[in-house]
Amino acid sequence: MTRRQLLFTGAALLGRGSAAETPRSPNLGAAPTGFGAHLRAAREAQKPADLVDLSHELGLGVVETRLAPNDADSARKMRERVEGFGMRLILDAPLPREEGDMARYDAAVRAAKDAGAISMHAAMTQRRYEEFDAFEPFKAGFERCQKQVVLAEPVLRKYRMKLGIENHKGWRSGEQAAWMKRLSSEWVGVHLDFGNNISLCEDPADTLKNLAPYAVGAHIKDMAVQAYPEGFLLSEVPLGEGILDLPAWVRTLREKDRNFPFDLETITRDPLKIPVFTKKYWVTFDDAYSPLPGRDLARTLDLVAKNPPKSALPRTTGLSTADQAKLEDENNRKSIEYARAKLGL
Repeated sequence: MTRRQLLFTGAALLGRGSAAETPRSPNLGAAPTGFGAHLRAAREAQKPADLVDLSHELGLGVVETRLAPNDADSARKMRERVEGFGMRLILDAPLPREEGDMARYDAAVRAAKDAGAISMHAAMTQRRYEEFDAFEPFKAGFERCQKQVVLAEPVLRKYRMKLGIENHKGWRSGEQAAWMKRLSSEWVGVHLDFGNNISLCEDPADTLKNLAPYAVGAHIKDMAVQAYPEGFLLSEVPLGEGILDLPAWVRTLREKDRNFPFDLETITRDPLKIPVFTKKYWVTFDDAYSPLPGRDLARTLDLVAKNPPKSALPRTTGLSTADQAKLEDENNRKSIEYARAKLGL
């Protein structure tokens, strides 16, 4: 085990270590879903479990988390902690669904501003191919999301707070980019997930091209793929072990902003099933409103066929919380080391 591995183990694996000795990565951060098993295992072991502290211990310079409650005292304490660590903050908060939610949302954005957040993050959808059984409900859901952002935008503008809407397997990147262009607000952009749109038979290069102009933050990850009878499996794997051209993604986003924030989201879980050979998968795609060309399906299947995983895809079913955390910690350790050594993060 290398010295860096020992530092990671001592500082992060359900314990507390010397963050002062840990290498620093000012533009690499932590997304909550990438560290969930670690935090659950810490709580079960009755040890401190806090993503801000963990991010600092790992030498990360950005943290994505929630602020609860959304009051002045909580905001002040969060700002003192994050700035005391020399870190930057991205906050999650639900968007308003109707006029009656506006007071709550105003308080959330005001608190985010008081906490010193550089942006807010929202994941507004589930996986469209699992959530919907027909096209019309998908269309209604997409239109509802757009109305929510119309409600939110004046509040964001009032507090001069940017919102990054994640491409969360709900829309193809062309759909989301066209929406951002229509909205045309400097306060609403994209929190760009590196891997999600593969599930919608999208070339990663197209995702980057379409959404990078609107990106205010990102979930950095690498993806592996593997065929299965109803389509293909999609799985987060440690950075450098998957199919994504990570240097190109990082280079493109850093050309926008040298201090662009990359939240690590190597989610450790069972592979996701992308059932492209089933009828249900296709019901949310419509040639006029939301097309998915056959050439994109063919290109994706070719990508799967030509890129077998380098090792068995991660799986957590049947593992104890402690063993899930151990696997997650190892995947995150590998990813952080790769980001520092190969991506300059």
